[in-house]
Amino acid sequence: MENVTEIKEWYKEMLAHRVIDSLEKNNMTGFYVKTGEEAREKVLSLIPLESKIGYGGSLSLDQIGVKDVLRAGNYHFIDRHEPQLTEEQKYDRRKKSLLTDVFLMSTNAVTVDGKLVNIDGIGNRVAALAFGPSKVIVVAGINKVVPDTEAARQRIRNYVAPIHARRLGLPLPCGETGKCVDCRNSLRFCNAVVTIEHQLQKDRITVIIVGEELGL
Repeated sequence: MENVTEIKEWYKEMLAHRVIDSLEKNNMTGFYVKTGEEAREKVLSLIPLESKIGYGGSLSLDQIGVKDVLRAGNYHFIDRHEPQLTEEQKYDRRKKSLLTDVFLMSTNAVTVDGKLVNIDGIGNRVAALAFGPSKVIVVAGINKVVPDTEAARQRIRNYVAPIHARRLGLPLPCGETGKCVDCRNSLRFCNAVVTIEHQLQKDRITVIIVGEELGL
């Protein structure tokens, strides 16, 4: 009889492939890997040398260590986390990232029927997801998979946002209550809500689902 760990691994893989099948129907490409290390190698295999690369803020990308490899490699990596950059310079690099060969990001949620749901503060991440970069690579831990778009929004507003607010030490109501109160705080990051339901340009978006919990 299979042990519980093996059964859980089987279930995660089956779930991921359900999502991948749906992504394919929505003109997006999907892959499943078991670990963050495998995710990093998969991302690198999809990026040609000397590519111009941008990225959106992502704990998942930090966890798999792919940005460090890109910084050190033969790539044109638009790094807005270089020391001594002013806020104006960071903003300029965000804009330049919208016209890259490859844009890297995670997603707040991916649904079983193959939709990507994201809420953004500045909007650069969701803008790049929708239009601009030639290729978008999304890295998503299995914890990001949800049944549908309503579950995705609930997850983002009542789980991701409160934890993110406390992590950053922002004085937002959700960081105190643990749930969304639809605030009008000037620091809120639930400003732009974007759902990618389908891609006009086939395979422009690639989603790598990882059989580990990554990010929030």
